[in-house]
Amino acid sequence: MDNNRNFEKYADLIVNIGLGLHAGDKLNIRMSEHSLPLARLVAKKAFQKGVSDVRLDFSDDTITLDRYLNAPDDAFTSYPEYQVDFSENLFKDNYHVLNLFAPNPDLLKPADPARIAQWQKVAGKAVKRIQHYTMQNEVKWCVTAVACPAWAAAAFPELTEDEAMQKLWDNIFMATRVDQPDPVAAWEEHDLNLKAHRNFLNEARFDRVHYQGPGTDLVVGLAKNHIWEGGSGFSQKGDRFFPNIPTEEVFSMPDADRVDGTLRATMPLSVRGQIVDKFHFTFKDGKVVDYDAEVGKQILDDLLDMDEGAKHLGEIALVADNSPISNTGILFKNTLFDENASCHFALGAAYSENLEGATERTEEENRKLGMNNSLIHVDFMVGSKDVTVTGIKEDGTEIVLLKDGDWQI
Repeated sequence: MDNNRNFEKYADLIVNIGLGLHAGDKLNIRMSEHSLPLARLVAKKAFQKGVSDVRLDFSDDTITLDRYLNAPDDAFTSYPEYQVDFSENLFKDNYHVLNLFAPNPDLLKPADPARIAQWQKVAGKAVKRIQHYTMQNEVKWCVTAVACPAWAAAAFPELTEDEAMQKLWDNIFMATRVDQPDPVAAWEEHDLNLKAHRNFLNEARFDRVHYQGPGTDLVVGLAKNHIWEGGSGFSQKGDRFFPNIPTEEVFSMPDADRVDGTLRATMPLSVRGQIVDKFHFTFKDGKVVDYDAEVGKQILDDLLDMDEGAKHLGEIALVADNSPISNTGILFKNTLFDENASCHFALGAAYSENLEGATERTEEENRKLGMNNSLIHVDFMVGSKDVTVTGIKEDGTEIVLLKDGDWQI
C-alpha cells in the first residue's frame, strides 16, 4: 500500500471533512512526535484553504510517564490558571482543534494510581470552565488517529515492529475510508447512511432503550426532547465538521436518572494510559450502585470518584456489530476505534447537541431535564452479536433496533 499517497488523502480528509476549514479559521493541533509528519501535511493544506495560523500543542509519552514517576508530590496539587486562560483565548480567537491521537494503551501502568487520579481530578476541575467550547460545538473539533510503535505492539503483539506499524496504518486507512479512490465522496455517502438511522430514531421518539445479552439486562431512559445525532455535525456558527474520524455511531442523551439494571462490558477499555477489562456495572435510578472488574478495578474506583456525574451516563450510542471496524476482528485497545465496533455508553458529561434548547439554559436547568454534567466523558463498549437492543415508546410499543449485530430498522 502506498503510504505517502494515503497520507496526502488522509490530510485532505481531515482538512475538508473532519474540520471543514476555510479562510478566517485558525487551527490548534494536539500531537506527539509520532504525529508530526501528518501534522505538517495538514498544516500545509490548511494554509492553502486560507487558515491564517496553525499552532502545535505538543506532548510526549516519555516525559508524561517520567512526571508521574519522578516529580514531587506538589506537582499534582494545582493546575496553572494561566494555561486555562490561554486555551480559552485560543477558542475565542477562532482556533479550532485537531487531536492527532497516537495512544500508548499501557503508558501509565508503572505509575502510582493515586497520583493519576489526583491529577485527573485537579486538571478536570481546572479546565471545566472551557469544556463547553467543544461539548457544545462552539468550535470545530476532530479526533483522529496516528499509528505509533506502542499502539501497534499492543494491537498486534505477534508481529515485528515494522509489520505491526504497517498493519496498523493499513487498518487506520481502511477505517477512515482513506484507502478508497475518493475518501471525501465515501464519507459523504457514509454520512447519508448514518443520517438515515438518525432520522428514523428521531421520528420514533422512543422513551427508553432495552439492552439484553450475556450479563446484560439494562433499561436506559432517554431524556425528554432528546435528539439523536450521527456523522457530521455543525458548529454554532453553522460550519459542518466530523468530531470523530472514524465514526460509525448514532448517539443520543440518556436521562441521567432513568437507567436501571446491569450491563457487562464487551471489550477492554483503554483509559488514562491503563487497561480495564472484564468489568460490569449495576445502575439504579441512573446511578452506578455496584461494579467490578477483573483487571483495573482501581481505575474504575478513581473514575467514579471524580464527581457525582461520573456515576451517571452521559451518552448512549448505537453501532452495528458488522461495522467495518468490527469486521476486522481486531481489538485495537483504542476507544476511538473500538467504540466504532460496538454499541457503547459514556460515563460523565453529555453533549448539548443531544437535547433541544440545551445551549439556551443553565447547567442546573439542563440537569433537571436529565442532562448529565461531569468532569469526565469516558466511553466503554457494551455491544456484540449477542446483544439485542430494543426501542420502547411511551405507550409500550417495542421496535427491535439491533439484533445479531445488524440494524433491524
